[in-house]
Amino acid sequence: MTTKSVAGAGPLKLLTPQSVAVIGASVDPARIGGRAIAYMAERGFKGAVYPVNPNRAEIQGFKAYASVGDLPGTPDVAIIAVPAASVPAAVADLAKRGVGTAIVFSAGFAEVGADGALLQAKMLEAARAHGMRILGPNTLGVVDVRSGFYGTFASTFLSGFPKLGRIGIASQSGAYSGHLIAAMRERGMGLASCVMTGNETDITVSDAIAAMVLDDGIDVIAVYSEGIKDGPAFIRALEAARVAKKPVIVMKVGRSRVGEEAVRSHTASIAGSDAVISTILAEHGAVRARTTEEMLDIAHLATRRVYPAKNTLGVLTVSGGGGVLIADAAEDVGLAMPPMPMDAQGRLKALMPIASPVNPIDCTAQVLNQLDLFGTFAESMARDGDYRSMLTFLTYTAYAPAFSAKLRAELGKVRERYPDRLHAVSIIASDETVAAFEADGLAVYEDPSRAVVAIAAMGQFGEAFAVKPKLAPPVVPRVDLPDATPSEAVAKTILSSIGIATSPERLIGSAEATAEVAVAMGFPVVLKIVSPDIMHKSEIGGVVLDVGSAEQARATYATLIERAKAHVPDARIEGVLVARQLRGGVECIVGMKRDPIFGPVAVFGLGGVFVEVMNDVVMRQCPFGVDVALEMINSIKGAPLLKGARGKPKADILALAEILSRLSVFAVQAREELMSIDLNPVIVMPEGQGAFVVDAVLDLAQG
Repeated sequence: MTTKSVAGAGPLKLLTPQSVAVIGASVDPARIGGRAIAYMAERGFKGAVYPVNPNRAEIQGFKAYASVGDLPGTPDVAIIAVPAASVPAAVADLAKRGVGTAIVFSAGFAEVGADGALLQAKMLEAARAHGMRILGPNTLGVVDVRSGFYGTFASTFLSGFPKLGRIGIASQSGAYSGHLIAAMRERGMGLASCVMTGNETDITVSDAIAAMVLDDGIDVIAVYSEGIKDGPAFIRALEAARVAKKPVIVMKVGRSRVGEEAVRSHTASIAGSDAVISTILAEHGAVRARTTEEMLDIAHLATRRVYPAKNTLGVLTVSGGGGVLIADAAEDVGLAMPPMPMDAQGRLKALMPIASPVNPIDCTAQVLNQLDLFGTFAESMARDGDYRSMLTFLTYTAYAPAFSAKLRAELGKVRERYPDRLHAVSIIASDETVAAFEADGLAVYEDPSRAVVAIAAMGQFGEAFAVKPKLAPPVVPRVDLPDATPSEAVAKTILSSIGIATSPERLIGSAEATAEVAVAMGFPVVLKIVSPDIMHKSEIGGVVLDVGSAEQARATYATLIERAKAHVPDARIEGVLVARQLRGGVECIVGMKRDPIFGPVAVFGLGGVFVEVMNDVVMRQCPFGVDVALEMINSIKGAPLLKGARGKPKADILALAEILSRLSVFAVQAREELMSIDLNPVIVMPEGQGAFVVDAVLDLAQG
């Protein structure tokens, strides 16, 4: 297992060492310094094991050495199991000796406070001086089932070892890794390797993912993450997996509360940290699992290595109720279940008049008395329905061994004829029967709803693996930002300079001039107070719509000035903005939030109830081209309102996409002080008439 280094450290060689030193080795297999040695002895690790302990000549059958300097050779990997205070010196000795990687079991570092953090920094400095990598500290280590390398003291293996498989686990939590491995063992799932990163002073989950992408013995990567330290490195690892067509399933825990910036920006409140991580995972081809059960369900099916890019589900069921349950589950996850062709329905209906051959295809339990007919239904589902994924609901009918063998034979014929499809069954049966179905290439799920979730995930992987090259982002002029959050008028000037259209408007400094401009612009108009100190004008009554006369314009100017002074006495008033009131368009919200880990993330949704109540928004990492912007627009549930629903004219979606893509480039080019952008609303006029920013907030960090 080798991947490129980070931060100047050397290459990562961790899973298949030829020699391992254990610093702080113990004769007691129950102690931290002894358990890894016992595990490796039991699992037949073929490499050399060098226990280091100045007080022992032999440890658990292996010759012991008094110090690192006494070792007969330079080990590939060293395990450190000594008190925290002794770790920096041990790391320095190993690094000078030329050891490639140290696995630091010891705790008492950054996880316990400032003093521990200083000790951790000292340890890392000693390693970096000689190009040595560090896993941990505070880690449960590494497991490689293939080589028998159990560089871990995890107690999960005291109750049994996992069987060999092609799934890799990259996890920040050692204890939860043990939980996953135990659950896999109980389900009969195979494991290739597991890397538990602990404090991540050096080697991160991203490094582990990247290494597993390059590992020919790993087909599927399961990830448990509590927090991502290096956003770009994480994205590079996910992209490498996507290009290699290796599925990555991520369980991301620790949903962050929205920070103080959410109070200042509507966009920021939408794009909370957890929403951003979901966006990043989806954009780069990973699937997010909500539970351990879901993670393992998806990983189990992914090992079949069938990832339909245009996934459809055909369901064959002996129970009408089971079919309805599956259809509901498919709708919940957006998995298409198109009906069987009418001619095929007719043929199946003629064979069994009581059947419902639409999809789900309910052949009823009667078909179990005519198993050749059951096979005919299954064959038609594959051939005539041409479904990319097929789920057969047999419930408890497969329990009898003799009967299940016949069912397997009929389904097996279909699987052999259509090996490019996903084949799953939902049964309740003995372990032996389940194993037999699995051996035939039929993925087994007791709960059909769980099967549907896993099948949908395979389609998500397929779409990610088949992604086509994207258009380049537009060329946008670089703009110097002011030193502090600008007023709406200044914000719109900046937007105009990068090619984003704003509503026709003028900034006015007197009541009489306001009336004159309003008359020239044509009624009705909108009047808004303009101040860099009043970002949310509507909260103080600082926006007045439907101003319909010169007299009303004069009076409204005075009213707005009075309201501003009453609510924010010290506010710097630049004047009143007179804007043409746009009619006949669709209100949208366009924005950006600068995520501390992943950088600028664009946000889009329809305005009003769609964003406030339904949270019908989509996000994308910046920058991107018009094609991606169009994908965003078309992906929201409210998209039909932009496409001419209920007889309304189609909106100028292309102009809206241009705003989104230009904003995404501007967000990347702007300095880090630009925390968020809030364009709310953007009015999208009928097709060919453009899209215009009506209100704009560019929120810059204070100080």
